[in-house]
Amino acid sequence: MEHIDKSRIVGLLNQILEQELAGVVRYTHYSLLVFGYNRIPIVAWLRSQADESLQHAHEAGEMITLLGEHPSLKIGSLLESHNHDIGAILRESLEAEALALDLYRQLLSAVEGRSVTLEEYARKMIYTEEMHASEVDKMLRKPGEISAFSEFKPA
Repeated sequence: MEHIDKSRIVGLLNQILEQELAGVVRYTHYSLLVFGYNRIPIVAWLRSQADESLQHAHEAGEMITLLGEHPSLKIGSLLESHNHDIGAILRESLEAEALALDLYRQLLSAVEGRSVTLEEYARKMIYTEEMHASEVDKMLRKPGEISAFSEFKPA
């Protein structure tokens, strides 16, 4: 890892850590605001997303300490739209996932060909985030619709 821009990589990893921690708060908050007939499976899904975001935060923090640096204690920005219908929650989730995906792609670009460990980590996370965004996109479609809800396009 001697040929990486360590300060840039740690900066990206700290941004990822902060974004993922914001995801924990966001998904937990959303899970408290779901009402109606489909509440139970939607709440379970949102809480599983909070757990996944926490796992991603742990992994980013481990990468930071692997590099001998200090993980951020900050949390990414949180949007409170006060619009709590399921569609709005999912659209906000898709926007947040796009931000995280962009950070992972920046990380991959910065480490590609320079560190197998960081490159594989970034690739794994891009795959995971793209799959998650695809699931949210499918959830936003009306039953029977095949075409994508958003302009999400995996790289």
